[in-house]
Amino acid sequence: MTSREGAGKSGGVRKKQESCSLARVNPSSGHGSEEEEERRAESGGGGGGGGVAAGLGVSDNAPTKGSGGDGGENVRKVLPAVPSRLGRAVAMATGAALAALIGSFQAWRVFSIHENLLWFSSLEEVEREISFRTECGLYYSYYKQMLESPSIQQGLSDLISDNATESRRTVNLLQRMNIYQEVFLSVLYRILPIQEYLQPVYFYIYTVFALQAVYVIALYITSWMLSGSWLAGVLTATWYIINRVDTTRVEFTISLRENWSLPFFALQVAAITCYLRPRLRPLQQKVVLWLVFLSSFCFCLTWQFNQFILLVQALIVFGLDCLDLVPPEQVTSLYLVQASSLLSVWALQFCNPMILGSLVLSFIVAALFVRHFQRGLRTGGLLLRLAKLLLHTVLVLSLTFTLNYLTKTALQLRSDEHIFKFIKAKFGFGSTRDFDANLYLCEEAFGLLPLDTFERLAGTLMVYPYLCTLSVLLLMLLMVGLRNLSGSSGARSQREEEIIGLGPDVSYNLLHTVCFGVLALSTMRMKYLWTGHMCAFAAYGVCGKELWGLYLRVIRCHSQTKLRLIRYTIPIVILAFLYYKFWPKLMEEVSELREFYDPDTVELMTWISSKTSKKAVFAGSMQLLAGIKLCTGRTLTNHPHYEDRELRERTRQVYQVYARQPPEEVHRILRAAGADYVVLEDSICYERRHSRGCRLRDLLDVANGHIMDGPGENDPDLVPAPHPRFCEEIKRDAPEFGALFTRVFRNKTFHAYKLRKGKKRARAGGRAGEPDA
Repeated sequence: MTSREGAGKSGGVRKKQESCSLARVNPSSGHGSEEEEERRAESGGGGGGGGVAAGLGVSDNAPTKGSGGDGGENVRKVLPAVPSRLGRAVAMATGAALAALIGSFQAWRVFSIHENLLWFSSLEEVEREISFRTECGLYYSYYKQMLESPSIQQGLSDLISDNATESRRTVNLLQRMNIYQEVFLSVLYRILPIQEYLQPVYFYIYTVFALQAVYVIALYITSWMLSGSWLAGVLTATWYIINRVDTTRVEFTISLRENWSLPFFALQVAAITCYLRPRLRPLQQKVVLWLVFLSSFCFCLTWQFNQFILLVQALIVFGLDCLDLVPPEQVTSLYLVQASSLLSVWALQFCNPMILGSLVLSFIVAALFVRHFQRGLRTGGLLLRLAKLLLHTVLVLSLTFTLNYLTKTALQLRSDEHIFKFIKAKFGFGSTRDFDANLYLCEEAFGLLPLDTFERLAGTLMVYPYLCTLSVLLLMLLMVGLRNLSGSSGARSQREEEIIGLGPDVSYNLLHTVCFGVLALSTMRMKYLWTGHMCAFAAYGVCGKELWGLYLRVIRCHSQTKLRLIRYTIPIVILAFLYYKFWPKLMEEVSELREFYDPDTVELMTWISSKTSKKAVFAGSMQLLAGIKLCTGRTLTNHPHYEDRELRERTRQVYQVYARQPPEEVHRILRAAGADYVVLEDSICYERRHSRGCRLRDLLDVANGHIMDGPGENDPDLVPAPHPRFCEEIKRDAPEFGALFTRVFRNKTFHAYKLRKGKKRARAGGRAGEPDA
């Protein structure tokens, strides 16, 4: 049932006039199917609400426009209802089948790229595990750990009281990390009869790639609902697939949290779009609201950054509420759904304090509280209402920050302070010497969005309709917002309503793409939140009735025939061009063969597994230690999951092996962390990937108050370090180093040293320790 089927039997002109004062809802904005437009044109309904009931085949006792009140005419209008419903059913079935087909194609495509990129099926087990780079390996290790446990209960118990992820600390991993998806998949793999013919690693990656199909289908449905045409869905999915470099990185970061969560986020946006469509019946609204909750819950459960994404979304809903574009009861429902999702995850994560201390929960409470007690926001003239809205916004934001400060103080919460340090430093409001902030600032992923992104998107013809749609709808949003605030919505003409009518579903998606676009422009890693929705929004601009109807009215040549011709012809032409230009490239991409090759890391992991105790504790870089945890199961001193203040401080301390520190100080730090071995990497010690000032050793030098290596400027208060760089000097086998560290492994990339437990120094000129492996 479409959203317009909830119009009821009184959906004629009389109904439209009664709701004329509710400009924010605008039920005549026209989100129905093409068949409805055709029947409306035949009955003389034009773009108004008079032909809606007839277009749905509903018997209406009130005479519709053009019927003359003749009973025989009404009978003739009802007779085509059966074939019309059949046509709609065929269109729905066709659109749904295409959505499933294209979604399946995307899942197969990313699987093929991943397979051919690594030749994954031919790799040894250790090589497959090494291919899960950085934090991906850490998350996958818990899936492996659950499968290797004697029972599900024992596996859960080990995750709740984990002693191997951080040495000398017991961590509740289900509270700290978002790894319920690994737990769920491991349990599913145990209980399903698939162990004989499907390896655990394939069950894992197949699931992640299948979520890509869900992602594409969700975007497809969003653009279909906005435009009323499944051609928009096809165009959305095509753009998403063609622009793979800018829409997803799942093929080489399988376990990354965003690859689990973004499909559910896209489903949530589709559900919100459906919920905000006009003329939904109360039962339909409840069902859709539950879908919003379920998708929001899954999104929040699978990504630790959920609170920041939902904060942006809550600000969007707040803006729609301020401009009277969404009914107040729907705003309240969306706020409560967001809060319920977060609190449900909070309960599942053993009362994770980061969720209670999140800004979004404080904002939701503040917005609902202020709105409840601040009456009369929607009364008065334009200037008075603007003043009230300004006061309302100031009150909400002030209460938000007050509540958030009190909550964090009460919970003694400092786990997320590194994110706010990064934000302040990025925009020039904080210290640029903070190690954690600079660690983010120096990564390309956290920099500004490169301009070549738009060149690639323009090459697929997506940027042009997107920018055109965005600019026109922003102008329409401004006009509708000012009209609502001025209180003159009841005096507008029907023609004015047709030209600048803007439904709440379109308004939400407009602000959604604007806000997440700004976020993506400021931080490149956030572009994956934007580019997928960008595809859907651009396709809506190409296939939507509202914009093409507006253009045709402006040039005074509007008619239903021309509107249908343009809406069908242009997307088909674009799809034909995309097929001609990009289909050969897609086929070449999925057939290109490469091979995984990392013998040095394989040699290191093999040595650790065979030559060290299973209880040994390893120190090193976060990225390498995640691989050691997965491949060998050894205990770590630190790891890439950075959402803990004590862990961040320990990581900074362990990284002193790449700073200018005396061997005694480094030995003391590593022993305090419980390390038995430390692994040094030449790629970090002699790093050339980053420029001066962003190399890891430079960040450590500045944080320690030392001048940086190499020619270039230094801050005047920095001083020369009194000691040489540890990672370089330890390789010279000097006596003061040999007394504390014994080299036990070396290859072209890695150097592993065992910490001596005794405090006695080696004899002068003594040997460095055991022979190299």
